[in-house]
Amino acid sequence: MDKKQENKKVFLEIVSQLRELIKLENIQPGDKLPSERVLSERLNVGRSSVREALRSLELLGLIETRHGGGTFLASFQSHQLVEILASFILQENKSIEDVHTTRKMHEREAIRVICSKETLRKLPVWESLFNNLEEDEDTVRDHILRELLIASGNRLALKIWLQLAAYSTKPLKQFTVEEEKSVLQRLLQALQMGNEREAFDAYEQWMDILKTSI
Repeated sequence: MDKKQENKKVFLEIVSQLRELIKLENIQPGDKLPSERVLSERLNVGRSSVREALRSLELLGLIETRHGGGTFLASFQSHQLVEILASFILQENKSIEDVHTTRKMHEREAIRVICSKETLRKLPVWESLFNNLEEDEDTVRDHILRELLIASGNRLALKIWLQLAAYSTKPLKQFTVEEEKSVLQRLLQALQMGNEREAFDAYEQWMDILKTSI
């Protein structure tokens, strides 16, 4: 098992143990969670691992940190989308794979919509991203994916994608590397030409490159 896979396993174990702790101590939305130090001791894991897990859960809206006040279980019941993700992520061991699969479904649909509409194909953002890659300017992965969802015009899909992407936040927020650039340029060109098949092929090749990271 490589380090990235090991980190994912540790994350899921922490989330699973945290879920059991919440259930055992009957912690309700709005209640304060134990400190990082206490969680580290009770879960028998390093504080850095606890901190990373809590940060991911906060990005998903499952917990909230109040400056100088600690970490609290969020009242996510009032937000149906977050509630669905919360119950799923906090209870399913297979959550990482399924969340990524669902995220990719939204990205593929966005590509399909863009390729089917001339006005979306001609958006200047595609040329701008292409030039950034060609000039070796720093390009963050999720900026490209987010532009796909924004351009598709489906606000609900964008909101769902943002929640799903938050679960993969660390690798998706990293800069693209040299191996990705030519594939991404092919994707952007295919979008501009409306070549759906070529765009899907480039997208899947990009995901194959990233599969060991995300």
